[in-house]
Amino acid sequence: FIDDYNMEWDDAWNIVCKTCAYTNHTILAEALEKWPVDMMRDLLPRVYQIIEEINRRFIGFVKQQTENDNELLQRVMIIKDGQVHMARLAIAGSFSVNGVAQLHSDILKEREMKDFDTLYPNKFNNKTNGVTHRRWLAYCNPQLTSLINESIGDSWMHRPDDLEKLAPYVTDSITQSKFYNVKQQRKQILADYIKEHNGIDVDVNSIFDIQVKRLHAYKRQLLNVMHIIYLYQRMKEDSSFRIYPHTYIFGAKAAPSYYLAKKIIKLINSVAEKVNNDPETNKYLKVVFIENYGVTIAEKIIPAADVSEQISTAGKEASGTSNMKFMMNGALTLGTLDGANVEIAELVGDDNVVIFGMKDNEVNDLKASGSYNSWNEYNNNPNIKKVIDSLVDGTWNASREEFKIIFDELMARNDEYFLLKDFESYRLAQEKINNLYQDRANWSKMCLANIAKSGHFSSDRTIEDYVKDIWHLNRVKI
Repeated sequence: FIDDYNMEWDDAWNIVCKTCAYTNHTILAEALEKWPVDMMRDLLPRVYQIIEEINRRFIGFVKQQTENDNELLQRVMIIKDGQVHMARLAIAGSFSVNGVAQLHSDILKEREMKDFDTLYPNKFNNKTNGVTHRRWLAYCNPQLTSLINESIGDSWMHRPDDLEKLAPYVTDSITQSKFYNVKQQRKQILADYIKEHNGIDVDVNSIFDIQVKRLHAYKRQLLNVMHIIYLYQRMKEDSSFRIYPHTYIFGAKAAPSYYLAKKIIKLINSVAEKVNNDPETNKYLKVVFIENYGVTIAEKIIPAADVSEQISTAGKEASGTSNMKFMMNGALTLGTLDGANVEIAELVGDDNVVIFGMKDNEVNDLKASGSYNSWNEYNNNPNIKKVIDSLVDGTWNASREEFKIIFDELMARNDEYFLLKDFESYRLAQEKINNLYQDRANWSKMCLANIAKSGHFSSDRTIEDYVKDIWHLNRVKI
């Protein structure tokens, strides 16, 4: 505007601030971009010059708003310590800032971006993510779609809240039975894929417990693997201990340079190799890692799930969307109160989810106290100790160094994401799942209750929320 249209700064800045809205998708420090001043100055000299002027004027604004609170100013400066803080720039230049689940938005306002909320008291808001139910239910799961249409008609495809019409059928034994048969069909489709691509025979009558998402330490795929190791160790040690047959399925990609994540993938596959080939236990326990996870294979995986693993450390997941896709397809959420899990639990009620682990405020308090010591958890819980020791005693690889980085992440670096702290709660939650699944009618009722409430998580609702509160667009009349 300034260079091409000869506008005055105030006029140009006013247009920018009334045009731009910022959606924040994460509180992870590594994703809140910071660019070196030297690099930006060399590559984008005019852009950097403008950012410098934005920063100068922003400093003046902050001093005016806070009566020269220099400590607050240091926390919000756009250019600081030789870096341009892009999220801060986005907040300063936008008329609206939103998180993507209620908990996430609250964390932005109350913690991560609290100073900015003080400076701009009406700028922050929430827009919970959604997924397109026409793809993630109607298209990818025609068997379930037919059952829903048979029960309530197809108006839900255009008005996803109409899935609530399914509520009276949740307790209907015929509908429950039909749902169970649909789920078995979808499990067979996935089992056939696994046999063809992985060479593993899985029992479609087992519980399909699925965790598919980006591989990251905070998402805690490792907690899932640790529990599998615990189950295997216990079955090997005690011939009287057996679980209802379980198939644990993973799908994940790791960032190219994320070495720990790749080691966790290696561990999953190493555990699978041993567990799947042990005739003493493999009719009770199978592990599958599906390669090259992406949208197309997700369309096979998600409709087949009995259990949706959403087990991130509370306060770390902005929203999650696989949790919504699984819910729509009649899987039970096993999760922490994190991201949109909070809203799923509120909608479906405590009887239709299995929640475990510390809450966000408890995680925050424990971090603030500095009292957490993973060695205490290790020494005070024999189950945890056996699992952790197996990472470095040659159980999963002939080289005791192969998984040393995972051992060190948990022990030497004090278990940043509190896997050991939440382990016992997770173990008990898994035990609850094990017991619940064996009551087929009640399990089907719980799954149907989730489907009936899932319309809220359609992107149709999300987009309407953006339109109403942020974009203020007029609907196109057709």
